[in-house]
Amino acid sequence: MSADKTPFYITTAISYPNGRPHIGHAYEAIATDVMARFQRARGRDVRLVTGTDEHGLKMFQTARDQGRATIDLADEMSGHFREMYGRLNISYDHFMRTSDPAHHRASQAIWKAMEKKGDLYLDRYEGWYSVRDEAFYDESELTTAEDGTRLSPQGTPVEWTVEESWFFRLSAYQDRLLALYAEQPDFIRPESRRNEVLRFVEGGLKDLSISRTSFDWGVPVPGSDGHVMYVWVDALTTYLSGLGYPEPGSEFERFWPANIHMIGKDIVRFHAVYWPAFLMSADLPLPKQIFGHGFLLNRGEKMSKSLGNVVDPMALADHFGVDALRYYLLREVSFGQDGTYSPEAIVRSANADLANSFGNLAQRSLSMIFKNLGGELTSDYAARDEDWALLGQVLDMATEQLPAEFERLNFSVGIEAWLRAVFACNQYVDTQAPWTLRKTDPERMRAVLMTLCRAVRTLAIAIRPVVPAAADALLDQMGIASNARDFAALEDANWCSKLAASDFRLAQPVPIFPRLELPEGAEAGEGSGKDAA
Repeated sequence: MSADKTPFYITTAISYPNGRPHIGHAYEAIATDVMARFQRARGRDVRLVTGTDEHGLKMFQTARDQGRATIDLADEMSGHFREMYGRLNISYDHFMRTSDPAHHRASQAIWKAMEKKGDLYLDRYEGWYSVRDEAFYDESELTTAEDGTRLSPQGTPVEWTVEESWFFRLSAYQDRLLALYAEQPDFIRPESRRNEVLRFVEGGLKDLSISRTSFDWGVPVPGSDGHVMYVWVDALTTYLSGLGYPEPGSEFERFWPANIHMIGKDIVRFHAVYWPAFLMSADLPLPKQIFGHGFLLNRGEKMSKSLGNVVDPMALADHFGVDALRYYLLREVSFGQDGTYSPEAIVRSANADLANSFGNLAQRSLSMIFKNLGGELTSDYAARDEDWALLGQVLDMATEQLPAEFERLNFSVGIEAWLRAVFACNQYVDTQAPWTLRKTDPERMRAVLMTLCRAVRTLAIAIRPVVPAAADALLDQMGIASNARDFAALEDANWCSKLAASDFRLAQPVPIFPRLELPEGAEAGEGSGKDAA
């Protein structure tokens, strides 16, 4: 795997906190975190920015209905998202709230840049607006429910809105956007999302209303009393304010443009049409890629409060463990497509792959070294062709196969390559039978066990972006320094001899992956840790 030392910037969508975070927020955060950790392991200087999009009519109405100040609601709900990110081990660098004064300055800066370009004008808006989506829709996009309610493409109610508004000349950017999509085919991924956006833009773009006067909870429009910015201008600018834009000498100068905006498929239009047009207008570089992932379905059904199947990701993490949840979501769902999950599937995945396959491999390999070699590691042994063949297969997975797939966000394919290497190691143990060699050929046993030790280290480093806590716990037991757990460390053929020279000895290993059990009749989100493996 070739080294890449260029800066890497990745973002989650900026979550709207009018409710507690759900499993979809967790899924996106975990995938983004895995990519950030993977790039750090490659040696790149990484920034991961996330945050909460706290303005807009929906937040204003929710707070009003609860009889409280909007900022109080924003403080509370934003706190829930921070709590979730902490619980799920999300290694973000900056958490930006749109209510932050620094974010207001950034939003007003990009507004002034678009205004200077001549792309903003004051007019009267009349049209359909979805409070829930914080989005304007054309008549042609709407459907009608049985009770006569007009619905957006997302199935949310829309209402006819009339007010004075600032407009952005989105129509002027149609040709430039189409040229962008043609020249950079990977700007929007996966292909299905790209095709949707192409059809939308080819159908013609209308100028976009980008301010509101019916409420005051938002970023004030500079020089226009009574107007606050349309929430999507404000929210998208978080990707800039999270790096300190527009302050001189800020991280923005090093990390922008973003390598990846990781978002749900339902907000691709805002990111792949509006956002690049705003940036073009402000003469700012465009992000390199917009990736619209799919939805998570609960037992194949879309989650909704009315069905009673909305699951708290914190409950899943508490019941099954954070690493088991992280692993399952990226192992079982083809990233970019819709996927389904259930407590039973999480248990099966954790037990089969983590506890029984990798966990058992590590446990029995290290236990045999502890019991039969006194925990002593050595590089002084006679390796055979089958030993080198196994190590070559494991190293190829860790330095070529998995990294190549993760670079393309094919997480499940990369993990599948990792699993094949785990299975090969377990087959090697069964074939070599070191417990028999202990009596018949102790030196051969030593060679087999040290081959396994090397393989387990490589496997742990490779999967570390996905299950960071468990991988670190294992590498701690193996005496691997915290600064020797990246992909560059895999190229150090002398790590074992260095460790042996330090008089390190393996202690009795401690199991790292619990076997999970699902109580009979358990509801979604229920499960318990059982014996460890």
